[in-house]
Amino acid sequence: MYRKKSERLQITIDDFILPFGGKLSAENRWVKLAKLMPWDMIDEIYAAKFKNEKPDGNIPISSRVAFGSLHIRGDKNTSDALTLEMITESPYLQYFLGFKEFQTEPPFDVSMMTLFRRDFHGGGC
Repeated sequence: MYRKKSERLQITIDDFILPFGGKLSAENRWVKLAKLMPWDMIDEIYAAKFKNEKPDGNIPISSRVAFGSLHIRGDKNTSDALTLEMITESPYLQYFLGFKEFQTEPPFDVSMMTLFRRDFHGGGC
């Protein structure tokens, strides 16, 4: 069963924590795009896919991570594996996906990209 986060889906760049200090640039295209994306609408569409799921099942990855990963993949025209690698290496991409701080481990298994496509595109993409 999908569980909506009680907090806002958009965080500020000042709240994003980098392990080596510093701040993200507000001029970065992924920071700008994060502000423009209709994350709440995306979350509503995504949540509807799980309305008939059992409440005790696995909790799906957030809509922002799922849709955002697909958006990155399409923008960069990369494979699932390379998309995940880029997300793992880039604080800007992690910010775009709604992470509150940079993490060095992949946020999901590469096989999840197939499920993200199914959930947002009915399997096509």
